[in-house]
Amino acid sequence: MDGTLQEFVVNNSDVIIKNWLEEVTEKRKSDYTSSISTELFQSTNREFVNVIFSSLDKQGLTTELDDFSERLINLGWPLSYLTDGLQTFRRVTIDFILSQSEKIETNHFTNVLEMVDNWVDPIINSLVNEYSGNWEHTVSLQRVALQELSAPLIPVMKNITIMPLIGTIDTERAKLIMENLLEGTIKHNAEVVLIDITGVPVVDTMVAHHIIQAAEAVRLIGSTCILVGIRPEIAQTIVNLGIDLGKFPTKSSLRKGFEKALELTGRKITRSKERDQTIEKMMSSLEEG
Repeated sequence: MDGTLQEFVVNNSDVIIKNWLEEVTEKRKSDYTSSISTELFQSTNREFVNVIFSSLDKQGLTTELDDFSERLINLGWPLSYLTDGLQTFRRVTIDFILSQSEKIETNHFTNVLEMVDNWVDPIINSLVNEYSGNWEHTVSLQRVALQELSAPLIPVMKNITIMPLIGTIDTERAKLIMENLLEGTIKHNAEVVLIDITGVPVVDTMVAHHIIQAAEAVRLIGSTCILVGIRPEIAQTIVNLGIDLGKFPTKSSLRKGFEKALELTGRKITRSKERDQTIEKMMSSLEEG
């Protein structure tokens, strides 16, 4: 920025800041910042405008700007707060300079626009890049977390694992299910894998095809797959679609599927007489009390 113009702006920073604060406060009545507390809004605005003038004093972008934008990102403030605020600041500054043009050497509107743009534009670009990079990083982390949660394989007992599925199954998720199923079956040395579709809202031809493929893949590596969570409406849909699920066991509930898994691994559920007697004594004591 031109030295004379910069000095004029700095010397009149109080007026420019006052005008800017009045405008953003007026806008607040009808935009997304209306839900933010007045104290936080005002303190953030003061810090924001101080950062802007700091970049002017230091002839460029500053670590204060990076720190400020990072804090806002972590607090969940939208990028539009910064971009709208800077655009308002640009307009307020230009209007003030032109209104005081008789006090400074420059009288050319174009020169004023260019000098203020050269001050404000790099700040906008830096903030947009900062937000974009942070957003991409956050989305990447969320995608990884979602993938880990979308097809978990849980070892519940020696040689028995369960994969609970919740939500819609598309082609990408079906691929992930297949990968996790095979890797987990080998890792946990699972003889039986239960795929629980209780939380899958719709089982159409594509979903059934993916499940059959997964079960067949498990069979090829020497394990057994049991499909559990077959609700009546899903059973009817499967029959109407003519889908053959006869190649592997199916059960209506996870409990029944687990009992079948115990049977396939040479185990069964038995009741303990000592435990039953202990429970009876506890109940009797409670009734007497």
